[in-house]
Order: sequence, then C-alpha cells, then structure tokens
Amino acid sequence: MTTAPPPSPGPRLPVGGTSLQGRIADAALELFYRQGAPATTIREITTACGLTPGALYNHFSSKEQLLFVLIRDIHLLADTRLAAAVADAGSEPRAQLTAAVRFMVWQNTALRKQSLVANREFTALPASTRAEITAIRRRLRGQFAAILLAGCEAGEFTLPGGNDRLSAALTATAIGTLCANISEWTRENYPVPIDDLQDRYVQMALRLAGAGHSEPAEAGQPGEAAGGLA
Repeated sequence: MTTAPPPSPGPRLPVGGTSLQGRIADAALELFYRQGAPATTIREITTACGLTPGALYNHFSSKEQLLFVLIRDIHLLADTRLAAAVADAGSEPRAQLTAAVRFMVWQNTALRKQSLVANREFTALPASTRAEITAIRRRLRGQFAAILLAGCEAGEFTLPGGNDRLSAALTATAIGTLCANISEWTRENYPVPIDDLQDRYVQMALRLAGAGHSEPAEAGQPGEAAGGLA
C-alpha cells in the first residue's frame, strides 16, 4: 500500500505563543506526561526551563490555566488537521474513513505525549473550561459519525444496530476510543511501525463500519489532519 509522508508535528504549543511561552509549555508538557498535572508544581516547571517560579505568572495566570491552554490547543490542532485529512481523501466515505483513522493513529503515536496528557488530564479541568474541550471532542467524533452516515447512504457501510444517527455516533465513539487508547500503551521504542499500526487500525475501523474485509482504500494524506483524540 503506497502512503504519503506523515504530517509534521505542527506549530509549537501554545499556538501563537511567544518563544518563552513555548519553553514553559514544553517543560510543563513533559512533567504532566511523566507525573501528572496534579503532582507537578510551578517550581518544577520553571526550574525545568531555567526561570524563577514567579516568572510563569508573566505568561500564564496559573498552572491550571497553562494546563487548559495546552489541552485546548492540542485538541484544536487535531480537529483542524482531521478535517483537512478527510477533505484531502476525496468524496468516497471508505477513503475518508481510512484517512481519518490513519490520522488518529498518527496523532496518538507520533504525538503520544501530547495526546496522552490531553486525554488523561482534561477531565480534571474546572467545569467552565472542560466544557470547551468537550465541545471540541464532540466535533472530532462528529467528523467520524458524518463519514459513517455518508457511507451508509452510499451502501458502503452497514453499522451495528442499524444505519441511523445513534449507530453512527456509537460506532464513531468506538473507533475514536480505539485510536485514542494507543497513547496509553505504546512507547517511543514500540516495535510496530506507525504505518503498520495505521493499516491494522484501518482494518478494524472498516470492520466496525461493516465494510467487509478487503484491503483499505488508499488515502491521499494518511495520518494527516489526532485525540486525537477520542
């Protein structure tokens, strides 16, 4: 199967931030990944990037606000790039589903630290900011559901439970969760290459969609678009 080169990691976090904000974000993301946000202190973050603890407040109002900005931007980038991958795949639902799954697998392996932090920590955000993240996650799921419904209408897919909106939403959730959970168990030295994982997950997604067991359609930009998310 011929594949296009994987996408670049994208802009540095936070999107549109200054160089110093990027240094703080990089240090925070690494610490949130290794030990979780609740266990990470402002002093640890600023020490990791050579700043005094008070310097963080010149750029973020709190550790919680820094965490929210990181989670929000990771989700927004995934949402935008997923839409781009689907658009680049053409009009056939099978090719669109292939491109969408390949992106989500890439998102959760190539950008594993970002995806793991975003998926693991968003539930701990205050309700006011968590609602914004939840809305983005619903958009991500909605992109999959729309592809599945289009595939049903075209006679390409037969969903478990029927070819209706509920079945599309449930199947979209199952596919998104499968892809998102990759970030929980892979490691940087995982022996299966990303393109192999992409092929396998496309096959699983197509089976969940009731598309049979033939080879997945080629996508113009595999892995591009990550929940990422679920």
